[in-house]
Amino acid sequence: MFEDAEMGAKPYVVLARKYRPQTFDDLIGQDAMVATLKNAFEQGRIAQGYMLTGVRGVGKTTTARILARALNFEPADEEGGKGGPTIELPRDPKDFGRHCAEIMESRHADVVEMDAASNTGVDNVREIIESARYKPLVARYKVFIIDEVHMLSKGAFNALLKTLEEPPEHVKFIFATTEIRKVPVTVLSRCQRFDLRRVDVPLLSDHFKRIAEAEGAESEDEALMLIARAAEGSVRDGLSILDQAIAYSKGKVASGDVRAMLGLADRGRIFSLLELLIGGQPAEALKALDALYKDGADPVQALNDLSEAVHLATRIKTIGPEDGSEGLAAEDVRRAQAIAEKVSIALLSRVWQMLLKGVEETGRAANPQASAEMVLIRIAYTADLPSPEEIIKTLGGGSAPARRARGEGANGTAASGDTVRAQAPAAGSAQAQSVEEAAQPITGATSAGGPVAVSADWVVDDTVYDDGEAFPEDGEYDPEDPLYADAGLPGAGALMPDPGSFAEVVSLVKAKRDAKLMVHLEENVSLVKFDRENHSIDLFLMPNAPKQLANELREKLNQWTDKRWMVVLSKTQGDPPIGQARRDKAAAELEKLKSEPSVAAALKAFPDAQVTAVREVDTEDGNEDTGTG
Repeated sequence: MFEDAEMGAKPYVVLARKYRPQTFDDLIGQDAMVATLKNAFEQGRIAQGYMLTGVRGVGKTTTARILARALNFEPADEEGGKGGPTIELPRDPKDFGRHCAEIMESRHADVVEMDAASNTGVDNVREIIESARYKPLVARYKVFIIDEVHMLSKGAFNALLKTLEEPPEHVKFIFATTEIRKVPVTVLSRCQRFDLRRVDVPLLSDHFKRIAEAEGAESEDEALMLIARAAEGSVRDGLSILDQAIAYSKGKVASGDVRAMLGLADRGRIFSLLELLIGGQPAEALKALDALYKDGADPVQALNDLSEAVHLATRIKTIGPEDGSEGLAAEDVRRAQAIAEKVSIALLSRVWQMLLKGVEETGRAANPQASAEMVLIRIAYTADLPSPEEIIKTLGGGSAPARRARGEGANGTAASGDTVRAQAPAAGSAQAQSVEEAAQPITGATSAGGPVAVSADWVVDDTVYDDGEAFPEDGEYDPEDPLYADAGLPGAGALMPDPGSFAEVVSLVKAKRDAKLMVHLEENVSLVKFDRENHSIDLFLMPNAPKQLANELREKLNQWTDKRWMVVLSKTQGDPPIGQARRDKAAAELEKLKSEPSVAAALKAFPDAQVTAVREVDTEDGNEDTGTG
């Protein structure tokens, strides 16, 4: 190594530095920014400050240097001061201007670069402010490039504001940041902002191909596409991977070598694994995962690859293969399209969600391979479950809407008009269903008199998804709603009529959207006597009832009905609370319906399910009654 240095051999320069853009034309994927700057320079509309933002490796610092070069460009064969700022910069170093090389190599006296990550304080900014007072030594402008500007302290930002808003004519500021939200708006408002985009995969792949050819390396298109996808839109990250791939494969960049280097699984084997999972074949899926693991694939990366395959299939199913598969190999598109044609969006979404959670679990697991296997088992058993429509057909045939229209249960008989709601097992188990599918009612259980609609509360990650009642808007009510029909409540804006029973009092409170009072009246109050003629109510307060409940109810009834009510407290308990009475009635109906043939069949189909509640349905039109009866 020392002999090479003595002989004058040049040290190796990594690709990310060797092929760093020298002009605006060299920037890839940033056409909007280049066009804006070009027009601004041509019109002489050059701002005093620029803010460059974007993810790592898209060219923020490089763009800042090119911009500084454009601001200070002077042809080498002319005296200083002639010409002016231009965006048309020479690419060949032989044609560089007087300041170009020094600016691009970050060693020009009038282009000051500062890393805000290590210079965060007010004193550092004061040095810049003090330096800005003096004219440039040799260039046209004194340019301050501050990288990772979001790292500056609050005091440093405040110190910079005045100079940034009204800098001397010879000073320009260029800021770069990956965290634009951390930059104060007072700074942003004083700069022209340019968002550097992630570079698209096809564009990155073509760029890498040109560089590989320039390096004398052979490369497969699929390998370059893998590198471009792994770069996630970052040119610098992609060049670092390409540099590593050329060294790994000794000058021939092949897809197999790239997959082995990055721990990626073969895309075709990933699609085969996904087909096994969707087909409900857990044993074969585990064997496929084990083979990938033995061939060097990382378990977490394998799950990530599976999620990418699911995403691709979902995109193709949603927007078509032409728009949903840009930059992908034809074979990958064909496999994804085949999966999309035979799998529903609901199932793809469910698999996607389970994979996301599985990636997180596997990344934290002490044994990633075992964790990945458990994720695949959950997916395989969930994917093999029948859909709600298939269950309906198994229980009696025909679709739920058609049977509702006929007023029939699953076996075609008339039912009593009650809804049985079953609580399903948690997502991820062999019995789990998606929330979307679970929301579909299953009409099936029968009783003497009318149809019984079976719906469900589905538990996902300890959250119960229910179609519970929502309070109406203030003053609004549905005259067709049985909850209000018995009370004879008028339209919004009118006085409420005198309630004829304590149940109508509760209905009135609900119509007024007083949820807290309604809960206390249903759960913590025992009715002793209701006297409509004298507008008197005797109540017994349960232990959890607030002491001021009687006064609160009296004042609100007076206001709502324009009548004088009397609410008194009794020392002896009367009827059970309305809520308790309703639950007792529902429990009795529930026990009665558990013996119904169709309900028993549903419970047999879902051994872990439980019948938890009963509701009435309108036997005339099949609409569910949301009342409490």
